[in-house]
Amino acid sequence: MSVSVRVPTILRTYTKGQAEVTAEGSTLKEVLADLEANHSGIQARILDDSGRIRRFVNVYVGDEDVRFADGLDTPTPQGVQVSIIPAVAGGC
Repeated sequence: MSVSVRVPTILRTYTKGQAEVTAEGSTLKEVLADLEANHSGIQARILDDSGRIRRFVNVYVGDEDVRFADGLDTPTPQGVQVSIIPAVAGGC
């Protein structure tokens, strides 16, 4: 299934500056694998060495945070938007 993936500025070096790319897959895991196949190196910035979503990266399928859904097994229906959002920390 074809989905659109919103790429944060910090990861756009992997997508040649594109803010949104297309990927294929029926689950988030498949979408990320397709994203990696077409944009080498990006998956390592989203997943840690054990294959889990990095602690300071939030991923949404549609409006749903995948941490509260099925994680990497979250279904990605045709046309849904996947958003990769790095956590931002700061303070005074």
